[in-house]
Amino acid sequence: MSYAISTVPTPVNEPIKGYLPGSPERKALEADLATVGKGGYDIPLFIGGREVRTGDTAPLACPHKHSLKLGVYHRAGVKEVEAAARAAREAAPAWAALPYEQRLSVFLKAAELLTGKYRYLLNAATMIGQSKNAFQAEIDSACELIDFWRFNPYYATRIYQDQPISAPGIYNRVEYRPLEGFVFAVTPFNFTSIAGNLPAAPAMMGCTVLWKPASSSVLSAWYVLQILQEAGLPAGVINMIPGSGAKVGDPVLAHPDLAGIHFTGSTSVFQGMWKTVGENIANYRSYPRIVGETGGKDFIFAHESADEDALITAAIRGAFEFQGQKCSAASRLYVPEKMWKRIQGRLVDQIESITMGDPADYRNFMGAVIDKGAFNSISGYIEGARKAKDAKIIAGGKADGKKGWFIRPTLIQTSNPRYRTICEEIFGPVLTVYPYKEKALQETLALCDTASPYSLTGAIFARDRLVISQLTDALANAAGNFYINDKPTGAVVGQQPFGGARASGTNDKAGSYLNLLRWVSCRAIKENFAPPTTWTYPYMAE
Repeated sequence: MSYAISTVPTPVNEPIKGYLPGSPERKALEADLATVGKGGYDIPLFIGGREVRTGDTAPLACPHKHSLKLGVYHRAGVKEVEAAARAAREAAPAWAALPYEQRLSVFLKAAELLTGKYRYLLNAATMIGQSKNAFQAEIDSACELIDFWRFNPYYATRIYQDQPISAPGIYNRVEYRPLEGFVFAVTPFNFTSIAGNLPAAPAMMGCTVLWKPASSSVLSAWYVLQILQEAGLPAGVINMIPGSGAKVGDPVLAHPDLAGIHFTGSTSVFQGMWKTVGENIANYRSYPRIVGETGGKDFIFAHESADEDALITAAIRGAFEFQGQKCSAASRLYVPEKMWKRIQGRLVDQIESITMGDPADYRNFMGAVIDKGAFNSISGYIEGARKAKDAKIIAGGKADGKKGWFIRPTLIQTSNPRYRTICEEIFGPVLTVYPYKEKALQETLALCDTASPYSLTGAIFARDRLVISQLTDALANAAGNFYINDKPTGAVVGQQPFGGARASGTNDKAGSYLNLLRWVSCRAIKENFAPPTTWTYPYMAE
């Protein structure tokens, strides 16, 4: 029983540690890298507070070192999906009835655990299992996830406090109830913070969750789960069931208790899930809430007034950090022809100087792409450009999968504004530049807006304020996250709510109250302190 209307601590963004030579954080990280690198993992499912081992195992791979055997994880099937749904159903009443400050305290404590005890361990798991360098891991699996677990409780209290007005003699109020059924959280390999946020956000609002992490990031997902368990998350609230889409996703989407989907991944998979929900719509207890952030074909559009050095830096960081495996990564670059002649050499030289290899070597800017499938797909785009008549590779273009899935950062130049690497999502370290004629600014803006079906992130570079306004208006629908004189990556919780429209998703803005609203069902309550006692109205009198 709660006897107070409480507010959570006002959140601030977690400071990013520098990992400079000789720093305490660098020494702590290196120790945990050694611990994680020993392997020996046998990661189970987690259902109803219990570890479940199915015997159907798959290896935990290291993208940049094929020889490193980390262990195995167990995969779920139809039987385990049903058990997880049952556990979620059994846990739901008590979790929903728990006072909101008690619920939110679990995640606030998880943030504190990640700030200290688990910070370097989760970063190490992300570095080894997903081939992120120390800085990319720090801003992801530490800072961003801490921010999600601090800011979302703050937003939740704001939602609960939003109440209707009341007329004289009337007391109106709104309850923000959790959804009736479970939420299916499907998380990607590329951000540990997303893996921690997608199941946690609905749980904060009182929902129970079935969580399917990406098969290529089960190691870091397992540590996220350990943090939540230590923070006091009750059994059955979040149930982790890794496995294939057919063996896990199909039975989940057919389950009558499905109340919502919280998804980050490919556009094609999301569209397939939406189609399946539509086909099963009559079988559900209620209409499932569908929230998804999917693909991107993110742009940088430069005007002739742009700062050239800032543009070059944004292109390199935006396109090649974490091997371009960000849905927000810069993938196409529009530059005026005269400017392109001036900056091409500098851009190519800097790309060719990029270091890559084992993320444990702090001198490396890039690691490996996630797996063989990604390696083959990205290499295919590069080889296509090598043979194309209307495109040419001017930097990078090399791939080597002997020791790890390494692809050099690649720059393609095309004369065709509809060339496939301008239009199709690649999800790798490939940037395509289209030099445009200065007089064709309006036409090129239209090409930028229509070249791909996506609308996730984009950036413009200009110093002329009238031009900045012009480009911002022209590209109003081209990106859900829009950057002026900055790279199109690096959204910060509480500062730039993240998400896009068109083929990029439902634009429900992770890291804001808008996302949390999707996980509640409102009940409006009207209490009348002076109810009428006769059915006639005054206007009926003679």
